[in-house]
Amino acid sequence: MWRDHLTEIIIFTLLFLLVSAMGFVAARWRAPRDMAHLDEWGLGGRSFGGWITWFLVGGDLYTAYTFVAVPALIFGAGAAGFFAVPYTIVIYPMVFLVLCRLWSVSHRHGFVTPADFVRSRFDSPILALLVAITGIVATMPYIALQLVGIEAVLKTMGVTGESALARHLPIIIAFAILAAYTYQSGLRAPALIAFVKDSMIYVVILVAVVYLPYKLGGWGGIFDAADAKFKATPAPSDGILLNANNQLQYVTLAFGSALALFLYPHSITGVLASRNRDVIKRNMSALPAYSLLLGLIALLGYMAIAAKVTPLPGAKAGSVDTNTIVPRLFDAQFPSWFAGIAYAAIGIGALVPAAIMSIAAANLFTRNIYKEYLKRDATPAQEANVSKLASLVVKIGAVAFIVFLDPQFSIDLQLIGGVIILQTLPAVALGLYTRWFHRGALIAGWVAGMAMGMWMLYQVANPATGKRHFAGSAFPLSEFGFDTKKTIYVGIVAVLVNLVVAALLTLVLRAGKVADGVDATTPDDYFADEGDPRVTPGPDRDADSAREPVA
Repeated sequence: MWRDHLTEIIIFTLLFLLVSAMGFVAARWRAPRDMAHLDEWGLGGRSFGGWITWFLVGGDLYTAYTFVAVPALIFGAGAAGFFAVPYTIVIYPMVFLVLCRLWSVSHRHGFVTPADFVRSRFDSPILALLVAITGIVATMPYIALQLVGIEAVLKTMGVTGESALARHLPIIIAFAILAAYTYQSGLRAPALIAFVKDSMIYVVILVAVVYLPYKLGGWGGIFDAADAKFKATPAPSDGILLNANNQLQYVTLAFGSALALFLYPHSITGVLASRNRDVIKRNMSALPAYSLLLGLIALLGYMAIAAKVTPLPGAKAGSVDTNTIVPRLFDAQFPSWFAGIAYAAIGIGALVPAAIMSIAAANLFTRNIYKEYLKRDATPAQEANVSKLASLVVKIGAVAFIVFLDPQFSIDLQLIGGVIILQTLPAVALGLYTRWFHRGALIAGWVAGMAMGMWMLYQVANPATGKRHFAGSAFPLSEFGFDTKKTIYVGIVAVLVNLVVAALLTLVLRAGKVADGVDATTPDDYFADEGDPRVTPGPDRDADSAREPVA
């Protein structure tokens, strides 16, 4: 009953209202030149310094869903769930130079989205459209999963009803408030809120990893309890150590997830909002601190086992909602006032990434669909208005995912989203270093990689839930004729097919001397920095939309 959690509810509500007020105030933060402009509304004036970018990008990548889902995966599967830790470490050296090049060329040409860059680099509206659609489709379920984190907290506090409307009404209200202040303040709102969100999460986790082991008999007792649980289950991939059945899946999932992380449009949006290249370099060096935090968060799954925490029932009869493991752990082991702060950290942790994701998806629609195909002479003010409306539509779609679909299905969709966004790697990431790929070959590679990925995902079943298709991203190698129980991450295979097709077809098209368009960028564009006087409009962009960013 909610009356048993009155203290938690009051603290959660007060902190939620506080950050909502900050979201509305953010419209006046850092003196925006003109909010009726996509540079200001969608990229915060491209003016964020080191600290703001660190909190913004970190808050964007380490979400409420991370807070609840990673420990839940550790709770259910053991060591395999730790894949989330190495991939967030591996990625930063990989993108250190890549993102600097993307920022520079975007600064020089006024690009707002990765599809803007692809449009200019390869002179292909079709390829840019594919990149934009891919980004929007991959982002939608990711936003929905932030709602899963909020829902887990609300269920633990008893703030849910029996009917579908009563169960989802608090989430609908929360996202209505989010939509309102994002519409008014744009990217400045999550940037300002990220300070509060990340500070709260750091405090909660550091207290938990000191206090809980002391209360539960030490780390030795925690790991012994986890080991005993997994030894008692028949699943071959469970355990506190990896084994022959899950090592390949672990490695490919970690590496594939690393490649996908900064291809998501919301990750790129935080980077493009940076003031200069040095801000990006410092952040790629400092962001692994969040990975340390993530490792500590993951250990909450083992602590929940030692504390004998049980998840709440799921939406379906006989099912359980493992996403409630962390909220239930805090509810059982901490006083009400601290549990309320922890719940607020999770709830606020959903607002920051959800806002950035909706803004990034809206920017893609505005710049690469609306302006490219519907109104090529759109003014900056019209672009900003369309992007604001598109962000509202995206949020409504995210809420619909949770209201009308089983949350577990949304989780599967997020795994599928990683496979989808990986297919933009050749055009976006490799395109920053080479123009060798033919634009027609990149389109064909995208089609081939997407087709292979969808076919493989269709074959993935989960007997535990009864799903026969699209039940995850771990593809059984036995489907390829191998006599083994091993699985592999679908995204790795799909993007390799993409690259092979793109490379082979490039050779064919170049041999046939098929026209390849004009590269609108120059080598010097990839090293431009703050204050560069040669900021020029990109293709089909007016001079105002490519103005020099606010310092």
